[in-house]
Amino acid sequence: MRVAVIGGGGREHAIIKSLKKSPKVSEIYALPGNGGIAEDAECVAIGAKDLDKITEWCVKEHMDYVVVAPDDPLVLGLVDMLNEKGIPCFGPTKAAAIIEGSKAFSKDLMKKYGIPTAGYETFDDPAKVMEYIKAEGKYPVVIKADGLALGKGVLICENEQQAADGVKEIMLDKKFGASGNHVVVEEFLTGPEVSVLSFTDGKVVKPMVSSMDHKRANDHDTGLNTGGMGTVAPNPYYTPAIAAECMEKIFLPTIKAMNAEGCPFKGCLYFGLMLTPDGPKVIEYNCRFGDPETQVVLPLLEGDLLHIMQACTNGTLADTEVKFSDGAAACVILASGGYPVSYEKGKPISGLTDGQLAGEENITVYHSGTAIQEDGTLVTNGGRVLGVTATADRLTAAITQAYAAAEKISFEKLHKRTDIGFRALKAIAEKE
Repeated sequence: MRVAVIGGGGREHAIIKSLKKSPKVSEIYALPGNGGIAEDAECVAIGAKDLDKITEWCVKEHMDYVVVAPDDPLVLGLVDMLNEKGIPCFGPTKAAAIIEGSKAFSKDLMKKYGIPTAGYETFDDPAKVMEYIKAEGKYPVVIKADGLALGKGVLICENEQQAADGVKEIMLDKKFGASGNHVVVEEFLTGPEVSVLSFTDGKVVKPMVSSMDHKRANDHDTGLNTGGMGTVAPNPYYTPAIAAECMEKIFLPTIKAMNAEGCPFKGCLYFGLMLTPDGPKVIEYNCRFGDPETQVVLPLLEGDLLHIMQACTNGTLADTEVKFSDGAAACVILASGGYPVSYEKGKPISGLTDGQLAGEENITVYHSGTAIQEDGTLVTNGGRVLGVTATADRLTAAITQAYAAAEKISFEKLHKRTDIGFRALKAIAEKE
């Protein structure tokens, strides 16, 4: 089969690496891909948001299946456009992708169908936001841009001044563009966070191994919010008992709610959860694989990813085995200095051969923001540059090995956190 993967980051690289293992896959194309993905797929210079060109190309090149990985083309309706041309896809329709495309929609959905989440209100008037926050008088308070904001449109405000600055930033200065026309103000929840990606065909939900993201730019969860600085899997806080509770109270009710609203969800539904003293609650939904969660989840998948994806598309997931290994994985993100604000591109990357670390069997380097120059030099081309993932029997070993491998790669102004997975190790130690 000829398969196209839409996108050009670390998540897409992990999906491509996993699809390559499928005996059904004969050729893989990445639109647009990146410097490292070029080692595993044929890159086509069409941007992920250029829906007309993508559709035209997929028809012309007779793609048998398309995986739409990023949020933007999903929310803009790429799956619908490809389906109209008779090309099957992995990913939700435009109507279903709204679960991530609008936080107001997802919060209202949870309220309507009794799915546990933080208390909230939605606003389109900056003055009213501040009136509400002052009247509530509870801090910290969470302010979210309603639309897509590359994982950065969430502000946790410790006092009234921070809240006022946040509202100005999102609604008046339009830091996230039209995504900030509406905001959701939420109560601040406490407890460990868990990311659960799940396969669904609109009827059944098969969760993947749980993971733990590290959003903040610097050690000890300080600094600005980013797209994610590293991940580990499994998440030790996510016990079998909590998993069963989530299936009963969150996962299946969400799928049923989407069906009841006339927008059945097929593809990967990402549940961002907080394990509060009152039980698990939804922080956010994403309508696709998370980044960098995918870089620790898919390396632990046992089985044929394409087969599972097709089962989601065809509605046969109930009859399809989805199995993950009992091991662990850790991913350390190597970022450009200055990320997530301003950073330089075009820095030569040393330490890699054909995009990978030579001789490291249990290490995979996923390329997020890399490019190949005309002379063949691999250079940085984004905020998050590489994700170094190690798999091992135990999480301690995976973390140690990921960091040892990361030390072998260098580029000017490289920035990484030094504490990825430490919170998870602490949780494991407390259990023992």
